[in-house]
Amino acid sequence: MTTTSRRGPGTEPAPKPATSEPPTTDSDAPAARSAAPSVTHSEAPATDNRSRLLLAVLLAALFMAALDVFIVNVAAPAIGSDLHASGADLQLVIAGYTITYSVLLITGARLGDRLGHGRVHLAGLVLFTVASLACGLAQGSTELIVFRLVQGAGSALMIPQVLSLIQRSFTGEARARALGAYSAVLAVGAAAGQVVGGTLVSADLFGAGWRPVFLVNVPVGAVLLVLGPRVLPLGGAGGRERTRALDLPGLVLLGAAVSLLTVPLVLGQEEDWPLWSWLSLAGAAVLFTVFCGYQARLARRGGAPLITPRVLRHPGVGGAVFRILAVMSVNAGFLFALTLHIQGGLGYSALRAGLSFGPTAVVFGAVSLTWRKWPAAWQRALAPAGFTLTAVSVAVVGLALHGGGDGGAVLYAGYAGTGAGLALAFSPTLTGALATVRPEDAADASGLLATVAQLGQLIGVASFGTLFLNRLESFGPLRPYTSAEAFSVCAWALAGTAAVGAVSGLVLRRR
Repeated sequence: MTTTSRRGPGTEPAPKPATSEPPTTDSDAPAARSAAPSVTHSEAPATDNRSRLLLAVLLAALFMAALDVFIVNVAAPAIGSDLHASGADLQLVIAGYTITYSVLLITGARLGDRLGHGRVHLAGLVLFTVASLACGLAQGSTELIVFRLVQGAGSALMIPQVLSLIQRSFTGEARARALGAYSAVLAVGAAAGQVVGGTLVSADLFGAGWRPVFLVNVPVGAVLLVLGPRVLPLGGAGGRERTRALDLPGLVLLGAAVSLLTVPLVLGQEEDWPLWSWLSLAGAAVLFTVFCGYQARLARRGGAPLITPRVLRHPGVGGAVFRILAVMSVNAGFLFALTLHIQGGLGYSALRAGLSFGPTAVVFGAVSLTWRKWPAAWQRALAPAGFTLTAVSVAVVGLALHGGGDGGAVLYAGYAGTGAGLALAFSPTLTGALATVRPEDAADASGLLATVAQLGQLIGVASFGTLFLNRLESFGPLRPYTSAEAFSVCAWALAGTAAVGAVSGLVLRRR
């Protein structure tokens, strides 16, 4: 096995891989222990100090990417006022990042598989950092939209490599801890985006208004670009991975299908759901079907499909796709609708709106980092319990805000419960699924699960955001009471979705 990581002076030899693998968390993954991946690639486990620094660099990049999905939400009013942007422009500023991110994620995973995960991660980091600078300096809404699309493309190159490098650079309990940290950072970044965005906009640093929302990425990206080459494996992929074809027809089919899905979800509400939006959604369903059929045929012929069909056949992966889609939809829909209510209905400042999500982010992070230390007898029940807690907590938030009040202490208990529930629904699901994936399928699995997470966020914002706006319009002029009524309806829909996730988890557990 060839090791491409470079050791600094005085480092100790790499520790021997642990023999124990993380226990499965879902009963639909019975073969997890026997099928858990081992390190057979060039990204070999490094020394303890180097592995900690490697994980810190990877998770910092992941945090930036997750942050940027939501950080613009609370800055939207300031952007619209400063750049004279229309409602459609603001929709594209907010969602353009997620569109290219979700469309290109699996492509980024395959490029990392083919060219080397460390190299592609650094290339994506460069693109993301430069695009962030360009967003912060944009002089018009069109420029900002274009740079947001480029920023999303940079994330699509960076983020699939994070999971792949964790899978290939850590073993046993070290891998389980790294995956727990990955889960925590992924969703805490989403919640923290609201907090950081509100803080930066309200601070109005140097009179820059909304621009620091994007410029904050530049110094962080610069530091990571200095540290990255020192700790990331920069060698190319080896063996089977290096010779796998890129599957360009698969890339085109998948990109077209995801585009046809995401564009109407983003712009449908703004345009009052015209005919083209429904035709686009129907076309997306057709192309997804064609894509799946093409991938299966290519695999049977011995080719290299973009998504290896056997990945979905790994125990736990199919169920994880559904649960991750559900939990990220609820997460994104909850944050988006609540932001609209807090800022629009209650008239709170961007800072107060952002800080409202603090309990959700803190509790999510704490639970994601500690759930593996809980009693082993609880492990397989964590995901269904998380969905159940989410359903109850979101309903509590809706009831607390009912009538147009501020909710009091009960509201913050609901926020904390929502964070805990989302963490329990997401983190064990991700860890249990990845424990079953072979090393040679790690890139496909990471790209698939990351794409599902992004699509879940798009679907959550579009569906629950549309529900909130439609109910608000039907209840009459925007006032605290009417906004609260609209959010209450949305909260019950969110709770129902989480309840479906809980039932699916129990069904899979019995199977």
